[in-house]
Amino acid sequence: MKRSFLIALCVVAGCKDPVDQAAKKRIFSPEDPPQAVAAASEKLPPEEAAASVAISRRIFGMDAAETTERIGPHTYGATITWEWTSAGKNVRLKESRELLSGPGGVSGDFIARMSNTNEQGLEVMRIGGKVYARSTYGKDGAGKFRQRLRDRGMAERIRQEASGALRDFDQLFQGRLKLNAQGTSSLEGRTAWKYVVTLADAPVVPDSKLPPLATPKNGADETTKRRQAFYEARTPRTLQGEVYVDAATSVMLKARLDGRIGVKANDTESELHLVVESALTNIGKTPALEAPKEFLPDEDKPDGIAAALTRFGIERKTADAGVSGTGAPGEPDDDGE
Repeated sequence: MKRSFLIALCVVAGCKDPVDQAAKKRIFSPEDPPQAVAAASEKLPPEEAAASVAISRRIFGMDAAETTERIGPHTYGATITWEWTSAGKNVRLKESRELLSGPGGVSGDFIARMSNTNEQGLEVMRIGGKVYARSTYGKDGAGKFRQRLRDRGMAERIRQEASGALRDFDQLFQGRLKLNAQGTSSLEGRTAWKYVVTLADAPVVPDSKLPPLATPKNGADETTKRRQAFYEARTPRTLQGEVYVDAATSVMLKARLDGRIGVKANDTESELHLVVESALTNIGKTPALEAPKEFLPDEDKPDGIAAALTRFGIERKTADAGVSGTGAPGEPDDDGE
C-alpha cells in the first residue's frame, strides 16, 4: 500500500521518469550532421602531421566528400604505376584517375573517371542528384551513358575510389608512411606544409580488431586466394617521396610516392613497385558539369541476364525503373524487385 501510495503521489505531483525523458531528448534532439560535414569540422593541425600518426593517417585517408567540404570545388588527378615482378616475369600497368568536384561535398555534383593501359575504364557522374555511368571500353554499350535510377551508393563508391590513390597507397604500405617536416611553401596560390616521406620502422597497430573474414561454403576462388596471400604476406621494403598539405584546410594538395613491396610465398620471391602522383588543381573553381544530352534508360535486368532467364522460361513480369514489363501492375518480379 505504501508503494502504491508513493506512485500515485508521484503521478499527482508530476514526477518525470528519467528513462522517458532520455528517450524524448533523443527523439526531439536536432539531427546530427552528415558524417562528411562533421569530419570536415574536425581540426587537423597540418604542422603536427609528422609527430602524430593519427593526424597523418586522417590526412592520407580523407575521402572526396570531406575534401570538398573543407576546400570547396576542385579538380583531382592521379596516375598510378604498378609493376609486378615474379619468377622472372614482369607485368606493368598504368592507371589514371580524375575527379571533377562541384561545390557541396555530401550531395554535390561530380564527374569521376578511371582508366588503365589494359583498356579498362569507367566514367560516373552525379548531376542534380541524377546518376549516369558508362564503360569507356568494350563492345556492348561502350561510350554510351546509362542512367542509374537505382544507384544504391554506386556513384559514391566510385567517387571515393577515383580520389583514393593516396589512401590505397597508405593501406598497402601498412600505414608505414613517416613524415619529416620541411617547412612551408606556396602551391596553387596557397600556403602548404611540405613533408618528405620515408618508410617507418614498424607497421601501425589498428585501433580496433576486425571480425574474422567470411569465407564461402565451398572455399574462396583462386583469384581471391592470391589476393589474400599477397595482402597477408606483403612486406614494405622501400619508400620515398614528398607531399604537400594545405595549411588552412589540411587537405593533401600534391604528392609523389615511390615504394616497393616484397612478397614471399611457396619459395617464390615477388615484388610490387608502386608509384603514385596526385594533385589538386583549380581550387575554388566550379568545373563545367553537365548531364549527358543522350543516354540509355535504366533497366531492371541487363539484356544478357534477361535473355538467359527468358531462355529458361522465366519472363519479366512487371515494369521497373521506367522499363516496360509484360505482367500485371504490382505483380512481384521473379527476383523479388
